[in-house]
Amino acid sequence: MGRATYGAARNKKKRRVRKLAKGFRGARGKRWRLLKEAVVKAATNAYRDRRRRRRDFRALWVVRLTAACRARGINYSRFIFGLHAADIEVNRKMLSELAISSPADFDAIVEIAKQHLPKQQAAA
Repeated sequence: MGRATYGAARNKKKRRVRKLAKGFRGARGKRWRLLKEAVVKAATNAYRDRRRRRRDFRALWVVRLTAACRARGINYSRFIFGLHAADIEVNRKMLSELAISSPADFDAIVEIAKQHLPKQQAAA
């Protein structure tokens, strides 16, 4: 007697995996073996890139802040050091948005950070 391969559970599993492969082009969306591999690869990339997105956004905010700080006569690392010394807890995303949307408020924050730098660093 042959092995049963077309049970309801098998069809349900295949339906579930095919749904995940919706939109895949060519054989990767049609042939079962390639379809399974494509779904696993897509899930791996999605997991990795969800974490990479956070990294990329933080890098973007740092670049924006660096440009905004240099325009105001202070470099990024001294600016962040001054914020910590002043006990100002604003994340880089919000600082970046402030630098773009309301430069006057950002100027005030930069001045506070400059005031809280040690004298030796403030002059440099």
